[in-house]
Amino acid sequence: MSSIINLKQIKSLLKNIDIIESMEVGFIKYSNGKTVVPPVGELLFYNPPGDVHIKYGYIKDEKYYVIKIASGFYENHKLGIPSGQGLMLLFNQKTGELESVLLDQGHLTNVRTAAAGALAVKYFGPKKINGIGIIGSGVQARMQLEYINKINSCKNVWIWARDTENAMKLKLELDNNFDVKIASSTLELAQKTNLIITTTAAQKPLLKAKDINKGTLIVAVGSDTENKQELESKILNNADLIISDSIPQSKSRGEIFKAVSSGMISNDKVIELGNAIQDVNLQRTDKNQVIVVDLTGVAVQDIMIASSVYESFIEQNIN
Repeated sequence: MSSIINLKQIKSLLKNIDIIESMEVGFIKYSNGKTVVPPVGELLFYNPPGDVHIKYGYIKDEKYYVIKIASGFYENHKLGIPSGQGLMLLFNQKTGELESVLLDQGHLTNVRTAAAGALAVKYFGPKKINGIGIIGSGVQARMQLEYINKINSCKNVWIWARDTENAMKLKLELDNNFDVKIASSTLELAQKTNLIITTTAAQKPLLKAKDINKGTLIVAVGSDTENKQELESKILNNADLIISDSIPQSKSRGEIFKAVSSGMISNDKVIELGNAIQDVNLQRTDKNQVIVVDLTGVAVQDIMIASSVYESFIEQNIN
C-alpha cells in the first residue's frame, strides 16, 4: 500500500540524511549518463505571476522513478501563504506501482536547491570566504546560508533585497547565528563579499559585472525559466569558469541561456557540475578566478532526495 509522508515527517526524516553528499552523488550520476531525465515541464502564469515546474526521471538500475511538481507564486505573501508549493511522487521502477506521496509543500525542492548551492561553494568557493552576499530575502536566501554554514564557518553576511522591509525581517531571523548587515545596493554587497548567492525571481539583471571582486564565486539559483535573469550577462563573459548543473537545461533557461542568447558567451565555455566535481582541473585553480555556477534545478536532485527520504521512512518504520 502506498504511503503518504507529510511535511512534519519529512522534516524529521531529513535529519538522518546528508543532503549535500546526496546531491553530489546525484550530479555525478547525471553527468556520467546514469540517469534518464526528460526536459522540464513548465507552466507560466502572469496574473498573478507564477510558475509550475514538473521534473521527473530515474537513475538507471535503482529502485524508483520520481515525478515532482513544484510551483512558485510570487504574490502569495500578500495572502500569508508561502510562495513555494508542491509534492513528489515516488514509484517503483520495476512495476510502476506508487510507493509514496511526499507532501512536502515545496520544502524538498528548497532543501535540495540549498544543498546544491553549498556543494558549489565546496568545490568552487574561495579558499578564504571573507563575506557572503545574499541577494533576495525569501526562504531560499535563508536556506542557502543554513547549508553553506554546514561546510564553511564564515559568519560575515551582507543582504540586499528589492524589498528592504523583507531584508530586515531576514536579518532578524539570522542575527543569532550570523553577523548580518543590510547592503544599500548590490554594488555595496559585491564590494564587501567574495561569495554571492542570488535567490530571486528577477527578470532584469540585479548584479553588474563591473562590481564583482576578483576571486568571487557567484552561485545563481533564482533564474530557472527563460524569462528570469539575475546576472548581467557580461559577468559570465568575464568569468574564468562557468558551471551549469545541466548543460541541456542551460540551453533553454537560466543565466547561461540569457548570456548565450545575447551573444556574450558560447555554449562550449560551459562545464557541467557533475563533470567538474570529478576533475580537479575543472575546479578553482587560482585565487583570483571569478566563477559562476548556474543552478536551474535538475530532476536527479529530486530523485535523490525523494528516494533518501522514503528509504529513511521505511527504515524508521522497520525499527
